Amino acid sequence: MNIDLMPMLPELFLLTATCILLLIDVFSKDFDRLQTYRLAQLSLLITGVMVIAQFPDLQYHLYQRHFILDPMAGIVKVSVIALSMVGMMFARPYILQRPILRGEYFILHLFAVLGMMVLAGGGSLLTLYLGLELLSLSLYALVAMHRHSTLASEAAVKYFVMGAIASGFLLYGMSMVYGVTGKIHITDIALYLETHQASLTLRFGLVFMVVAMAFKFGAVPFQMWVPDVYHGAPTSVTAFIASAPKIAAFALVIRILGYGFEQVLIDWQGMLIIMATLSIVIGNLVALAQDNIKRLLAYSAIAHVGYFLLGIIAGTGAGYSASFFYIITYAIMSLGGFGCLIYLAKGKQEVELISELKGLGQRNPWGGLLISFLFLSMAGIPPFVGFWAKLEVIRAVLDVDLVWLAVLAAVMSVVGLFYYLKVVKVIFFDAPESEIKVKAERGLRLALGITGVAVVALGLFPAQLLEVCRQAFQYL
Repeated sequence: MNIDLMPMLPELFLLTATCILLLIDVFSKDFDRLQTYRLAQLSLLITGVMVIAQFPDLQYHLYQRHFILDPMAGIVKVSVIALSMVGMMFARPYILQRPILRGEYFILHLFAVLGMMVLAGGGSLLTLYLGLELLSLSLYALVAMHRHSTLASEAAVKYFVMGAIASGFLLYGMSMVYGVTGKIHITDIALYLETHQASLTLRFGLVFMVVAMAFKFGAVPFQMWVPDVYHGAPTSVTAFIASAPKIAAFALVIRILGYGFEQVLIDWQGMLIIMATLSIVIGNLVALAQDNIKRLLAYSAIAHVGYFLLGIIAGTGAGYSASFFYIITYAIMSLGGFGCLIYLAKGKQEVELISELKGLGQRNPWGGLLISFLFLSMAGIPPFVGFWAKLEVIRAVLDVDLVWLAVLAAVMSVVGLFYYLKVVKVIFFDAPESEIKVKAERGLRLALGITGVAVVALGLFPAQLLEVCRQAFQYL
């Protein structure tokens, strides 16, 4: 039997390139691993070009329907690759000043990207689980890369334990679904639910899978790992975890809930409403009390997960596209937000407290302005892209008559303004405690510039990205 490998060429190329890079790194005598870094970036660039070159207009089910090639998968892959490339631009100057294994760091990045690409194209429960585990195992190792840091070691253990529990829940839920339906393909499960009444066992399986996905996102009440991991992990790893994997997790949710379990929308919609409400309220309120900027961004991330879930709660193609738009823009903002902390770090001394940003606008006006753009966008203030993202998900829940949820999201967005504007106020209106200029290498300045300009450009011209996100769900 002849198998056409062309649809999986980007994934196969990235896997081959990563394995070759692993061998090259073993024999490399370059302590800074500049060659490994450049080859990793080149591998991602070529993979991205391959994905764009075979970007699908239709939805194809390939390899006995274990693999799906459709516009959503293409957009997820391109977004993940682009964010990972910028993430590595932030990471290189950061890890050079710390006892972190350079070569292994970039190789784990590539394996994580491969996991996300497999996840984006998963057409069966088996493929989705394999992609998720490849991503998760890479992230656990990345969090633990700073071996001399007790905070990083503690964060890695917490992340691994909580992630393992979530993976167990997901696998248990999948096994229950398979036990009832006898199917592992997403399309077969959807067809089964069209012709059969969902049994109690099937609903229990669905509950386990939703809980596992909430763990992966960090939605309340399964958010306990987020602040500790964001705070304890190396900042470059936190920037990566808070960006690209969120888009891949979105693909997981859509494949399972949007494609597989659309017929039992009423069952999972109620669970998501509870999680979204709690995430928005608790994330914003707890963030108000934070003085540590990484923990502030962590609780902010929990609130953003709540907003992002609003579009999925709607259960419509328009709602899914609004959530897709939200998660892409949030990933850009989050990557830039943690990238700012790398930009401001003085050697091995990292920025911990918000008060350390005092007077940054006077010491480095350009850097202060870009950082302010990112935080104002997270707050949802026009003309930045964060405003359009929140508007779209709120509009999605209004379209399905969940008015109280839209009102709650709008009110809590106003509450969230306080802690975001507090950071902007410290940057521009507080007197600097030192006159030391912020110095950063060219790659780091370029990465920060890319994220800062992106939130402004997408905010001024959101229609193009919105249209791309809508095309991804033309089949729903």
